[in-house]
Amino acid sequence: MLDLSLAIAHHLLVFTLFGVLFAEFIVVRRGMSHTAVTRIAAVDLSYGVLAGLIVAAGFSRAMFAAKGWFYYSHNGFFWAKIATFVVIGLLSIPPTLAFIRWRREAEAPSDAQVAAVRRFLWAEVLLFALLPAFAAAMARGLGEFA
Repeated sequence: MLDLSLAIAHHLLVFTLFGVLFAEFIVVRRGMSHTAVTRIAAVDLSYGVLAGLIVAAGFSRAMFAAKGWFYYSHNGFFWAKIATFVVIGLLSIPPTLAFIRWRREAEAPSDAQVAAVRRFLWAEVLLFALLPAFAAAMARGLGEFA
C-alpha cells in the first residue's frame, strides 16, 4: 500500500507542477499587466513548493517502495530523470527572480524582459517532456547498469 500511495502522490504532484509551469507559460506574455505579475509571482511560489514535494515523494518512493533504492540507483534513466529535473529547477531560477523584481516595480515589465523570461519557460516545458519518457523507460527495466 505504501508503494501505491507514494506512486499516486508522486504522479499527482508532477502533473500539478506541469500545470503550474504551463500556467506561467500562458500568462507570461508581452503586454502583461502589473496585476498579472502579482498573480504569477504567487503562482510561482507554488512551483517551488511542488518541486520540493516531488523530490521528497520521489526519493521516498525510490528508497521505501517496492523496487527499492538498489533498483533506482543502478538505472541510467533514473539518473537522467534526476538530472533533467535539476536542470529544469535551475532554469526556473531566472523567471522566479524576474517575477520578484517585477512585483516590486511600479510598472509592468517591458516586452524584452518578458521575452527573456519566456525563453526560460520554453526550455523548462520542452525538458519537462523528457521526464515521462525517462520514467517509462525506467519502469520497463531499461537503463540498468551494474
